[in-house]
Formats: sequence, C-alpha cells, structure tokens
Amino acid sequence: MEKRKLLFKYITPSVVSMVSVFLYAIVDGIFVGRGVGTSAIGAINIVFPYIMIYTALVTVFTVGGMTITAIRIGRGDKAGANLSFRHSVILCTAIGIIMCLAGVFETEPLCRLLGASDVFIDMARDYMFWYSVFFLPCGLLIAFCGTVRNDEDPVLVSASVITATVCNIFGDWLLIFPFHMGIKGAAVATGVSQSIALLIVSTHFLGKKGILRFGKCRFDWSLVKKIIVRGLPECVNQFSAPVSTIAINLVLQKYVGSVGINAFALIAYVSAFAVAVFVGVAEGLQPLFGRSYGEGNEEDLAYYLKWGVIISFAGSVAILAVLFAICPSIYALYDVEKITLSLAIRATYLFSWGYLVQSLNTIIVSYLYSTTRTKYAVTINVLRSFIVNLLVIVVLPGIFGAEAIWFAFTVYEGIVLIVSVALLKRADRKGIISGAKE
Repeated sequence: MEKRKLLFKYITPSVVSMVSVFLYAIVDGIFVGRGVGTSAIGAINIVFPYIMIYTALVTVFTVGGMTITAIRIGRGDKAGANLSFRHSVILCTAIGIIMCLAGVFETEPLCRLLGASDVFIDMARDYMFWYSVFFLPCGLLIAFCGTVRNDEDPVLVSASVITATVCNIFGDWLLIFPFHMGIKGAAVATGVSQSIALLIVSTHFLGKKGILRFGKCRFDWSLVKKIIVRGLPECVNQFSAPVSTIAINLVLQKYVGSVGINAFALIAYVSAFAVAVFVGVAEGLQPLFGRSYGEGNEEDLAYYLKWGVIISFAGSVAILAVLFAICPSIYALYDVEKITLSLAIRATYLFSWGYLVQSLNTIIVSYLYSTTRTKYAVTINVLRSFIVNLLVIVVLPGIFGAEAIWFAFTVYEGIVLIVSVALLKRADRKGIISGAKE
C-alpha cells in the first residue's frame, strides 16, 4: 500500500504538470488560429523545433542532475545531492543565455534553416524572437520543476504550472485580441506565464522545505561530465520531436504543400498533449527509480516499472479513444480553413496509433537512464531521434506515396520498441543493482 501511495503521489502531480505545460502550445494554437489565421499556426510549427532543441539541451543538465541527485538522496548523501543540484542549475543558466542570444540576434537565419518559406517567414521570425527573450526563465522552470519533484514537493510543481497555464490563457486572449499583438502576443504570453511559474516553484528553496538548497558551489568538471552522461538519453529523446517535425514538414512541403504543413501543425498540438501524459508518468517515476536504485531495492524497482508501463499504456489507449471520438471538434476550435481541417482529421486517424507504442518506449527509457544503464537508453533514443525515424519518414512516402507519411510515426516507434524490449531484458539479466553507487 505504501508503494502505491508513493506511486500516485509522484505520478499524478507530474502528469498534471506536464499536461499543463503542453497546454501552453495548444492554447497558443487556438488563439493564434482564431486571432491571426491558419498560416500563423504553420509558422509556430516551424519555430517549435528550435524551442524543442533548447528544451533538449536543458534536459541533459536537468535529468542528469536529477538522476544523480535522486540516487544520492536514496543512499543518504545530502551534501552530494546538493552539489549535483547546484551544478545542474549553473549549466541550465548558461545554456539559457546562449540560446536566448542566438534566438534574438540570429532570428531570420534560424527560421530559414528550419524551413520557413516566404509564406511563413515574417510570423515565424516574430514568434521566435519574442519566445527567445524568455528562454532563461523557461529553462530554469524545467530545471526547478524536476528538482522540486525529487525533493518531495510534487504538489508545488503542479500548483505553479497550473497557475501559469491560467495566466497563459488570459495572456493569449489579452495580447492577441484587445492589444492586437498577433503571433507576438502568443509568444509573450507564454514567456510571462512561465516566468510566473518559476517564481512560484522557487518558493520551495526560499522556504527551505526539503533537502536541496542554493549555496556556494565549487565547480567540478568530473561531475559535469557525469551529469551530461546521465542526462544524455533523455536529451537525445527530446530531439526526436524537433528532428521528426522538421523532416515531416520538408516531406509534406515536397508532396502536399503548405496545406500539409498546416494540417500537421494541428496534429502536433494533439501530439504535445499525448507526449505530456507519457513524459509525466516517466518523470513522476524517475525519483522513485533513482531512490530505489540508490537503496539497492530490486523489488521496488520491478514494481514501479510494471505499474509505469501499465499506467502509460492505459493513458495512450484513452487518448486514442478520445481522438477517434472527438478530434473533429478539437480541430474546429482552431478555426482553420476547411481543406486544412479535412486533411488534419483524416491524417489523425492514421497517425495516432503510434501513441500506443510511444507510451511503452518512454517508460522503458526512463527506467534505464534512472538506473544508470545509460548506453542502453542512449541507443534507444538515438534510434528514435536520428536514425529509424528519419529513414522511415523519408523512405515510406517514396515507396507507398504521400499518404504513407501519416503512418511513419507508428512504424518507427514500433521498430524501436522491439529494440527497447530486447535491451531491457539484456540490462536486467546483468543485474539491476550492479554499479548502484553514483
């Protein structure tokens, strides 16, 4: 019973938090579609990979730091846990400043590189510039949410993110309609709301509620290396979305045209919600995996893995059922052109089966990197992010026609799942607790 309570204590707030975060993009799309137009949705979809690349870079330091921190907490090393946490914050701050400067001063070249044609360039440039202005607080929010969740305060994380989501909805309405700021308003509303969330979650450290504290930090390059190694699997996983999105957008431009890009933008919003559920379950489990591993508790590890797989897969089934029932009503909220709406609905029925497989891959990878089987987790995510996904996205339409692009997601996640299961069995045969010292 105690394990079940812990399971839902961490998973429920984590899922709520992640869904709230991804609702930012969904709400932006609805207000932008109604207040600016269909092409504006396509422009956001073009810029989104840059945002996801930044998220991936922040993730390498956040997840790497959280993994080491959780293991050290599990074995009672409070000083070591704090050292890992402080290094993670420093590294996230550095990458936030770098990406902010790039997005602000190299806006148009970056948009062109991401595939923005003359149809989309002006709006894409505006969205990237104003979103980049807020990169530092957005990145620190990711870092602090993960850290506070590990420091036994997942409810505060949920409260901060839910508050920010409400602020984002109000901000989108205010800046796009009364203030007529267009796509710039959507970016500013998101940035301001995430800054508010950062302030709220920071109260955990100011109130000294848990183990982790801000303080002096003697920089240790060996620890930085360890953080990067431990965070690399999830970083690579985060690249899957932007890399796949860029590839699909280029294939759609070739075979279908701008209407295909706009339709895929709608699907991407729904995908963001699905990914939020799976990642929420995985991130909720990460502290439990890490602490059980640090304690050397094989029984608890097996328990959390089993229920993580069950919960994540059940979530994917529920998402699929809801989409098949009401996806036309969901897309109607965006007020897009009829040709875009029709294609998006038809494509969703083909694309969405991949969520069933993605839910399983996400949990397996979380389990592997949380228990320091980094090479297995990296292998899976490299296949998902750079090899199998690109091969399938490029080759499938060439062989079976343009319509096959909508099956690519299911095909490449399915191929990777076969590898994931094989590597999971191989890893556990070698012993769950071997190398538990972090």
